[in-house]
Amino acid sequence: MYKFRRLRNLRIWVSLVFLFLISLIFLDPVQWISQRFINVVIWPQLVPSLLSFSVSASLIASAFLLFILLTALFGRIYCSSVCPLGTLQDIFSWVHRRFFAQKPLKFARARNILRYTILILVIVSFFAGFSILLNLLDPYSNYGRIMSNLGRPLVLKSSNGLAGLLEQQDIFWLPKSNFKGHRTASIAFASGFLLLIGWMSWSSGRLYCNTICPVGALLGIFSRFSLFRISLDKQACNSCGQCSKVCKAQCIDVKSKEVDFSRCVTCYNCLDVCPSDGVMYNLNRIKSEPVDDFHPDKGNQTRRNILKAVFLFSAFASLRAFATRVTGGEKPTEIPEDKKLFATPPGSLSHEHFNRNCTACHLCVSVCPTQVLQPSFLQYGLQGFMQPFMDYHAGFCNFECDLCGQVCPTNAIQELEPEQKKLTQVGVAHFIKENCVVYTDNTDCGACSEH
Repeated sequence: MYKFRRLRNLRIWVSLVFLFLISLIFLDPVQWISQRFINVVIWPQLVPSLLSFSVSASLIASAFLLFILLTALFGRIYCSSVCPLGTLQDIFSWVHRRFFAQKPLKFARARNILRYTILILVIVSFFAGFSILLNLLDPYSNYGRIMSNLGRPLVLKSSNGLAGLLEQQDIFWLPKSNFKGHRTASIAFASGFLLLIGWMSWSSGRLYCNTICPVGALLGIFSRFSLFRISLDKQACNSCGQCSKVCKAQCIDVKSKEVDFSRCVTCYNCLDVCPSDGVMYNLNRIKSEPVDDFHPDKGNQTRRNILKAVFLFSAFASLRAFATRVTGGEKPTEIPEDKKLFATPPGSLSHEHFNRNCTACHLCVSVCPTQVLQPSFLQYGLQGFMQPFMDYHAGFCNFECDLCGQVCPTNAIQELEPEQKKLTQVGVAHFIKENCVVYTDNTDCGACSEH
């Protein structure tokens, strides 16, 4: 019963370390963390690694291959130990179990039509040039948005408060941050997703991972054929249900004594509670006997439904997203600004490259020292929902700074040498005389010539 406790404890500590480090790079209030350290922490994240590899195939960007291999060997290690959103769900579940009267978890049937349809739609839409589904569902990027839009403002306000107290004691080692805030849309989206994740994990453990998350669905395909897997010893198992009660994936059916390992997130909780040593984690042996509940007609219907969904979405995804016309400026002027496209960061190469490869994790937004990078709403149109844009009403881009290119995990923003960055054009300025304060307010100004 207790021989696998070390394995479970190791999983818990590894997941907490990853959660802490990833949170730290988003919440760092004074930017003491180096770019090299940030890249090391982000390297194992699966979707950024996959996108980075697609831009520049290299060994450094091949972490996703490592985790696919680990999944084929041991199961969904990424989901249990590396994914920050998965660990956040575990924390919600732990709080519910620890401080509230939580009902024991129980086996639930797989929602394969839903999760594999979502996976196929994400893949098809991405190759059709429509990346919004991947941006909205990627677990790492969603966690990044939660930290950047909800956690970071709280940390910065607390840091500034502490800095003020230290200054009263003539201690000036903690600098203050001039935080200008994020846009309402990004805060609302991050809050809504946090509530959704909290509710799903509060009631059903890793429900998000096995119904909506495309990464979980993809790794679930490989984990079906894992070399080592959790199973029930039908001779030793007495169907007490202890393993099913702690299974956060709800994938252990004690009645049939089967484990749906495609949904198992290898948390090893079940190995630690079985009183009869009926739960095993060992080499997978391919069984020759047919599965009792196999129904060919039902499987064919499932495939037909998925193919119909793919066909319909492919037709929709083939329509190119268009940029939404927006009006800029904070005060009424004589002639409205007519912006069709907003500037992307230096190193983003083009709107098409940036929109296709950015997952809107908002890491660049968090490290931007002048906060000129802000989360978008519809500045890029629906295609670039939540992706960062250059908001010159919020700040300016430092001439010598290239932090966004240094930390971007997907290569949507590529790192530029300082001299190269100075010569990189991000847009074309248009002078509208009727909007100039010299014209509207009859005052002197030479700010544009100074820059």
